[in-house]
Amino acid sequence: MTGRLPHPARPAVPPAVRSDARDNRVRILAAARAVFGESGLSAPVREIARRAEVGPATLYRHFPAKQDLITAAFADQRRACRAIVHDALAEPDPWHGFRSLVERTCELHAHSRGFADAFMAAFPEAMDFAADREPALGAVAELARRAQRSGRLRPGFVVDDLVLMLMAHRGLKDAPPAARLAASRRFAAYVVEAFRAAPQTPAAAPLPPPPRLRGAPPATAR
Repeated sequence: MTGRLPHPARPAVPPAVRSDARDNRVRILAAARAVFGESGLSAPVREIARRAEVGPATLYRHFPAKQDLITAAFADQRRACRAIVHDALAEPDPWHGFRSLVERTCELHAHSRGFADAFMAAFPEAMDFAADREPALGAVAELARRAQRSGRLRPGFVVDDLVLMLMAHRGLKDAPPAARLAASRRFAAYVVEAFRAAPQTPAAAPLPPPPRLRGAPPATAR
């Protein structure tokens, strides 16, 4: 015998308590996605707690740091981003793969301002996204080399051009929500044509319909 008293068994957590904790976490993450989508990553955590109808202490029990909340809130989008890059690299036609990457990335970012901010940000709260971003951009560089060798992508294209595109795409956050996806698709179509080595060969695909951004039907150039 060691003379030590046995540790008392920890009381079991009642199922109702575990269920409440799960429900709180789900509500917090849903609120975080909504608030970050509306206001960006600078949104205060207290607003997320208020929207989730939990106290700040409850939120911090689940997510001790804002970075933890951001990472968890956009876990699905991070997986989707990795899948987009993987699928583009697996495409036998490198130009089709590159075009798909541009279109799907724009659409992903259009659905969530918060994710777009996190993916493009360079501050401590987004360091997990930086870890995703660098391998993704490395894969884009490889895809671009293949597309350039095929003669379909402009020879002067560099990966920073894609970063520039994403920075410009973030401006769509100010578009009316109902028009944001249509605006994103049209933006992506213009970008693809700008990156194409020979815009008229083969014939360019028709542009998606213009979004309604100003209340009135979109005007056409004459």
